[in-house]
Amino acid sequence: MGLIRPLPGEFSEGMASYIALAPEGDVLALLKAQAGEIGALFGGLSEAQAAHRYAAGKWSLKDLLQHLSDAERIFAYRCLRIGRGDATPLPGWEEDDYARAAGADEHPIADLLADFQATRRASLELFRSLPAAAWEEKGTSNGRTLSARAIPYVCLGHAAHHLAVIRERYLPGLK
Repeated sequence: MGLIRPLPGEFSEGMASYIALAPEGDVLALLKAQAGEIGALFGGLSEAQAAHRYAAGKWSLKDLLQHLSDAERIFAYRCLRIGRGDATPLPGWEEDDYARAAGADEHPIADLLADFQATRRASLELFRSLPAAAWEEKGTSNGRTLSARAIPYVCLGHAAHHLAVIRERYLPGLK
């Protein structure tokens, strides 16, 4: 399929940092490899480790993994709508509200990881299924322009951002 990186004007300033974190290369292959990286990281955690918060009031690792699943689903939905030419403006979402409602700490880490992996596989299948013309479509998300082709890069960069936070702030505190 060979997606090319989105150009300025195809995404908001808020998405620019995620797109910048997406490495060069085949974005779908990179998304698949990243799923393996996430699997290795979270699959090696005990329940106690997965409940770790690096500071009071911060998400646990379970919350963070649930957030990756929630965000990926929302991004994929946006891609579906925009890629199908649906010009209906799409709303934003409040990640902290989702995290509170999800109750991730009540679920086994293995279940949360399986959910993420299923979500990432579904995203990849959606991305692979879109015809070439769909990637040129633009829509409005959270009041800002977003192209379909920006979304796989957003998914990749968003997860990369959180993996960096995990390595920097969470892993040093795990015992």
